[in-house]
Amino acid sequence: MYEAPDRYKRMIAARLPDGESPGLARDNGAGSSPLRDVQLIARGQLAPFFAIASIVAAVLFGAGLWGSVSPAWLLGWVAGVGAVNYLAMRWSQSQAVTCVGRSGKPVPPALMIGDVVIRAAVWLSLPLYVFPTLDTASQVIAGTLIAGVGIAGLGLIVIFSSALAWMIAFTAGLSAALLMGSTMAFQQMIAMQFVLGVAIVGVLTVARWAAGQLKTNADMGSQSESASLLLQEYEQRGVGWLWQIDSENRVFYVSSRLSSLVGRPSTQILGHSLPALLGGNSELGRVLLDKQAFSNLEMELKTARGNRWISLSGDPIIDTAGRFEGFRGVGLDITDVRHTQERLTHLANVDVLSGLPNRGRVRQLLGEALRAATAGNVPCAIMFLDLDGFKPVNDTFGHPKGDAVLQAVAKRLCDEVSSDGHVGRLGGDEFAIVIPDAQSRRKVEQMADRIIVAIAEPFSIDGTEIRIGVSVGCAFGPIDGATVDDLILKADLALYQAKDAGRGVVRYFSSELQSEQEDRVRLEADIRAALESRQFHLAFQPLVSAKNQKLVGFEALVRWNHPKRGFVPPNVFIPVAEECGLMGPLGDFIIEEACRAAATWPEPITVALNVSPKQILPSLPTVLSQALARYKLPGNRIELEVTEGVFIDSSSRSLDILGRLRALGVGIALDDFGTGYSSIGYLNKAVFHKLKIDGSFVRDAGTRPGNVAIIKSIVALAKDFRMSVTAEGVETAEDFERMRELGCDTIQGYLFGKPLSYERANQLVTGLGARKLAS
Repeated sequence: MYEAPDRYKRMIAARLPDGESPGLARDNGAGSSPLRDVQLIARGQLAPFFAIASIVAAVLFGAGLWGSVSPAWLLGWVAGVGAVNYLAMRWSQSQAVTCVGRSGKPVPPALMIGDVVIRAAVWLSLPLYVFPTLDTASQVIAGTLIAGVGIAGLGLIVIFSSALAWMIAFTAGLSAALLMGSTMAFQQMIAMQFVLGVAIVGVLTVARWAAGQLKTNADMGSQSESASLLLQEYEQRGVGWLWQIDSENRVFYVSSRLSSLVGRPSTQILGHSLPALLGGNSELGRVLLDKQAFSNLEMELKTARGNRWISLSGDPIIDTAGRFEGFRGVGLDITDVRHTQERLTHLANVDVLSGLPNRGRVRQLLGEALRAATAGNVPCAIMFLDLDGFKPVNDTFGHPKGDAVLQAVAKRLCDEVSSDGHVGRLGGDEFAIVIPDAQSRRKVEQMADRIIVAIAEPFSIDGTEIRIGVSVGCAFGPIDGATVDDLILKADLALYQAKDAGRGVVRYFSSELQSEQEDRVRLEADIRAALESRQFHLAFQPLVSAKNQKLVGFEALVRWNHPKRGFVPPNVFIPVAEECGLMGPLGDFIIEEACRAAATWPEPITVALNVSPKQILPSLPTVLSQALARYKLPGNRIELEVTEGVFIDSSSRSLDILGRLRALGVGIALDDFGTGYSSIGYLNKAVFHKLKIDGSFVRDAGTRPGNVAIIKSIVALAKDFRMSVTAEGVETAEDFERMRELGCDTIQGYLFGKPLSYERANQLVTGLGARKLAS
């Protein structure tokens, strides 16, 4: 059947709207569509046949009736038929060019039907006019020619409506001629009608079939052209290339992009083995041998421009008989993608600040070392390192210098470890070292000692000398832990012990340490239970006036009598409570009980509370204010004792909270003054009303003149800031006299009483409050 030329196919494909199926075109649509375009093109190509058939039939009619009809009429009619058909032919050919494609003018179906009707009317005009006047023989000739010209409708089959109009016109014309005065025998008329009827059925059947074929051709042509254009675009502009091989893996087709990639012309590639062409990749040979579809097969290819990475995907070619004929597929140059993936992997495994492996990468390295240690029976080791005194560096010198210190620490660690291990940064001021070969424990210990010495050396950052230290915890695998998580936990426990031992030391995991950790976990659970069952209580140590030794208040100290453990010292359970987040509830209990006790005692008696740095939260003023209101207690009856530790993490926030507490009338005392590093800088913030001299200065004042000088300086400093001074740890009369002479206002210590229960303290208030306790 008819197939449109390539140039028409390209025009049709180019005008398809995005996503539209070409099969949607209908014969009765006036607008342009792929099917309509093909019909117009076919109509234009068949137009000469149809025109010639009409003209030849007219000539034969004229010749057959020459002598029976006026020659002038016959010649004029033949000329008219010829002119009309010639013009219609040219018009159809012109539409096949100007009325297709996106910019083509639409051709209404009525116009094409009108063209056919006009030509039929012109052709039938003379035969119908003269038919009644003809003799029987001439009528037979005329009827036969009319029926024959009707069959010429085959030239219109590409447009069903036009073919139908032509057949109707000639069927009606022949029927009219026979009815108007035919002298032919009845059998002759039936024969003519039968011939024309068969022609009608045949022409219309062929017309429907032709329309279907044209539609199929239009669809396939458009799809094929679109696919061809897309593949061409893919090869020219895309990053990929196409390939095809035969059943022997020989290259049958390959894009020019692959030729450029391997640096060989296509003529040297065609017919050669694809696996050999791509470097003899065994994985490629295996998948081709399987004769199954494969995708995203990555391989490295050596080229003149260096090594490149490519990805292949392919599908087997199976013919209609089920025979394997090779593969066809696509290839991609994924070198840039691989490089990007490698950069992302590098970034995902490296700490940006120091350039060392990050926490995730350290875990991977430890896992690799642990597996090798288990398989080779050679232990590995993990060191956890935490910088000592680093937080004040950020607070004092700023984060840029803090970052510079971390970078310098990273360099020193790498220098000390060298090729014996991998140094990583876990975050903040925490580092780790993975040692794959730790068979020599002595070598590991020497490395840890060198690291402590190296980090203790001062760092010179932009002309500023900064000193820090480092604590180290170490565990050996698989001796101390058979998994990464277990080994990390053991090293962390060792580091915790090193920090607790005074810092700047190294500790190694041991079974005793494990027992201590397990006991700590149990202690945490016991603290939670003790808070719920109110096992804690307060003890009250007297505070007396240095002038007259009268009772002026108490310091409330929390105590815990465990049902099984017995008495648990505060220095044991307070740090655990702080670390596990229980200091808030415990502190609220202490505030509540202290206010309850103070409310039962007369106006002069105050109660001082120790406040942990973990309690210095924005909610603390509210908690204390509510407790004061609950017991109708003035704020000046309560004192809060804080240490210098409250300023380490966030001095501005702590000062703001202490200022809000001071606004309640609550006294704020700076405890253990002189033992820290930055107390003096906060004395002018107008939040403290008292300084407490640490007992270590008081007890040694009799034997160390330097301590006396320190106490004198503290007292003088307090007087300058209009603060009172309390001396702690007074145990002898000599200590008392010395502190009074040095100017201390309040005395606290075993000389005047140990911490007492509330009942004993209450007896002291009511019975001895006006007398000298020392007596």
